[in-house]
Amino acid sequence: MSLSTSWLLLPVVRNFVTSAKSNINCHRASIARIGRLTYTRKYPTILVQSDGSTLNIRYHEPRKIIKMPLDLSTLTEAERKKRIEARKPKIKVVIEEEIHDDFNLSTYKHLWKK
Repeated sequence: MSLSTSWLLLPVVRNFVTSAKSNINCHRASIARIGRLTYTRKYPTILVQSDGSTLNIRYHEPRKIIKMPLDLSTLTEAERKKRIEARKPKIKVVIEEEIHDDFNLSTYKHLWKK
C-alpha cells in the first residue's frame, strides 16, 4: 500500500471505530434488561462445616449461612444412634384432664327463692 492510499483510508477507519463504540454506562440496566444467562454477582455467605469451623465465601444466591451436612460415618456408634433418634418424629403425648365435678345445687338455692 502506498502512502497516499493509507492516507485516504484513515478517515474511514476512524469513523468505523468511533461509530461502533456503544455508550454503556450505569443507566443501561434501567432502560433494558441485561442479557446474561448467569449473573456475575456473588453474595457474602458464611459456610459452616460439619466440624463447626466457618468460612466466609462468595455464593451465587443471597444466603446468610450455609450449613454442610454431618458425615455419620465419622461418629461413634453411640453418637450415631443419638443423632438418628433425634431425626425421628416425636410422639405427641395427649394429656386428658379428668374434670372433678363437686357442684352442689343446694348451695345456691337461696338465690332463686322469691
